[in-house]
Amino acid sequence: MNKASAPAPVQAVGLPSVLSSALESPRLPISSYNCSNLTGDGQDKDTKKLNLPTFKWRLVIAYDGTRFSGWQYQQSTPTVQCIIEEALTRITKLERKDLLLVGAGRTDAGVHAWGQVAHFITPFNYDSLEGIHKALNGLLPSDIRVREISSAVPEFHARFSVKSKIYHYKVYNDTIMDPFHREYAYHSVYKLNVAAMRDAARHFVGKHDFSAFANASRNDRVPNPVKKIFHCNVNEMGPLVQLEVEGSGFLYRQVRNMVALLLQVGREAVPPDIVPKLLGSQDRKELAKYALSVPPHGLCLLAVKYNEDHFGLPPDLKRRFLHQISQDKEILQLANTTAGGGKPSYRIMPTLSMY
Repeated sequence: MNKASAPAPVQAVGLPSVLSSALESPRLPISSYNCSNLTGDGQDKDTKKLNLPTFKWRLVIAYDGTRFSGWQYQQSTPTVQCIIEEALTRITKLERKDLLLVGAGRTDAGVHAWGQVAHFITPFNYDSLEGIHKALNGLLPSDIRVREISSAVPEFHARFSVKSKIYHYKVYNDTIMDPFHREYAYHSVYKLNVAAMRDAARHFVGKHDFSAFANASRNDRVPNPVKKIFHCNVNEMGPLVQLEVEGSGFLYRQVRNMVALLLQVGREAVPPDIVPKLLGSQDRKELAKYALSVPPHGLCLLAVKYNEDHFGLPPDLKRRFLHQISQDKEILQLANTTAGGGKPSYRIMPTLSMY
């Protein structure tokens, strides 16, 4: 999807100057980012109490994960989410807790992405997204790019609305590693039997319990181990061997464990029909007898798929707008009355709540 514009023109006081200053600001080196500053303290309490309309925005993000400790926010070390949040706070003048940035998946340290998806919210609309798109990429380091930005309906959620995800894992299969692939492909010096790997990969397709292919999760939640794999292909491109897998969801390190077993099949250490046996065992210890997990740098989150109806405004926007416009005018009057004291504030024009 290309960059889209939100149809309802609502402006925030001082916003053009914010975007201009962001575009003129030098890009920050990764060492200068301080995630511990993004605590959400000091937010505009008057704005919070007003229950102002909010708008939801979708980002498609590409990043080289080499220097980052994964996607998920951490105070102690730079992550992709942390750095994007810092750029958004500088552009919007909102706090982290107000933006509520959420990603589609928590990629690990060293894992790359071409199609990571995230959403955030603002209490104001944009009559054009071109300015904020340029400002974001102007502030972000060169190994993180916002590829797309678009409006989204209130029902859209970057994580919970996911229909499927597509991952790639690249293996460089040659005696000597190509230095230009060293950060993006795992080096295997053993000549792989790609045909055997394809036979094994077919066993992953369908709905299975992937408990045997999941490491212990780093959070307290117990995810459903049953996932549906739509396709699992092994492609050979000269010395590069690439696994492409699309599924309804994936457990922690599931893809890397699947690749590890396929590499053992490719090395002819185990037969292709070991896959259904391990799936049936539902025991991670059984997989560990045959294969260890591969490193993260060969993995890339290629794309996240959603219902396309989630992007753009609802079809009944006009009817809903007319129904709520009188209530929004009251919010506008209250906002203009309480704003003051020299603090930055946003003048919200009558519009429809988008969140």
